Amino acid sequence: MNRRTFIQSLSLAGLAVGAGSLSPRLFARARGANDRIRVGLVGFADRSRDTLIPAFQRLAGELNCEIVAVSDIWNRRRDEAVAYFKKKYSQDIAVYRNNEEMYEKAGLDAVIIATADFQHALHCIEAVNAGCDAYVEKPFAETMADNRAALKTVRASKQIVQIGSQRRSGRGYHAAHDYIKSGRFGDIVFAEMSWNVNQPGRWRRPELVAGIKESDVDWKRFLMNRPRVAWDPRKYVEYRLFWPYSSGIPGQWMCHQIDTVHWFTGLPHPRSVSANGGIYMWKDGRTNFDTMTSVFDYGPLDDPTRGFQVVYTSRFSNSAGGVKEIYYSNGGELNLDTNEVSPKGGLTEKHATRMKMRPNRLKPASLKGDGPAATAANTGVDNMVLAHMRNWMECLRSRKEPNAPVEAGYQHSIATIMANAAARTGEKVTFDAARQEVLAGGKVFHL
Repeated sequence: MNRRTFIQSLSLAGLAVGAGSLSPRLFARARGANDRIRVGLVGFADRSRDTLIPAFQRLAGELNCEIVAVSDIWNRRRDEAVAYFKKKYSQDIAVYRNNEEMYEKAGLDAVIIATADFQHALHCIEAVNAGCDAYVEKPFAETMADNRAALKTVRASKQIVQIGSQRRSGRGYHAAHDYIKSGRFGDIVFAEMSWNVNQPGRWRRPELVAGIKESDVDWKRFLMNRPRVAWDPRKYVEYRLFWPYSSGIPGQWMCHQIDTVHWFTGLPHPRSVSANGGIYMWKDGRTNFDTMTSVFDYGPLDDPTRGFQVVYTSRFSNSAGGVKEIYYSNGGELNLDTNEVSPKGGLTEKHATRMKMRPNRLKPASLKGDGPAATAANTGVDNMVLAHMRNWMECLRSRKEPNAPVEAGYQHSIATIMANAAARTGEKVTFDAARQEVLAGGKVFHL
């Protein structure tokens, strides 16, 4: 039974109900267990085409879901979507010039949102207000205003929202979470995270920039709630290089790894962040850093005597070290790239005895994992992405909370916004939980 038929059936039963007054959850309950779930795509580019759609399509038949529509404000992407679905899946797809048009005409149950970084939270709000469940790519939000608004909207609804933090569906990460929660690891004393590449073309799209015209896109819709500025093809196509359309390193990469800190510890946000960044190598007009280091202080918000540091580094100019994600305790380390627990660095008998203490050395262990984390938007479908997509698709029917609910996105956004604010202002940054604001040098951080 589709939306129109359902409304008509209520009217025939003597219920004077208008389409605008029906609860979105009422429609979800009306959908039978065997009804196909209709899904739309908000944004059709590398992440959708190379990763999210293939993951969804692998599971679509089994879970009785179908992508039926694509919304994109660039005419090139709409044409590419039609050709892509026809060639790869022998399927005709409906395309729409904007989200309003798609929500009005496509009859959707859910959407996958893979648009520009600063748009994710805003597009999530649109989806939920349209009565749709959503899979929302990260970063969830780049400003606290957007972060607060999206959290409030989702919490006030009964929609299923999965944030695209796929580590939360990875076997190795679940094993690490359980190991830490068991107490065997001991207290976390430090976490070391890095994400290094040597790619002058990272986030650059010179061919697309050269070929796009303002008449090809809806520039006003792209800007959404950002300041009105003149058309700039680089800001449209290479938005990850320019604030306030993306924070760059914090929003694109840091959000993945810092999310595990919140998940493993239950801590909602850092107590403070200091950071420094610069454009040291790739001086191509970008405003976002090509190198950045952030130092986070985490711990109980009501007990400053307990806690630990997280140091996050990233650079575009030398790839040595690659991706690193290591947690340390007094007894050793938990390496999330190798999925190994080891006594490396733990308190040895020699040094413990000298202080009349007992040695503390973790027992070596292997945690069942998924392999190393990918470092690009278009690396294809790895096990974590597939598991994360499955979790969301199953929750569309079960109505259970997904692995990465909206709170996960809200929390990782606080941390990334704090890091971005610290690097841009040079101030030590804190979070005012009462006002839900990021403070840099005691002042609210704005665009």
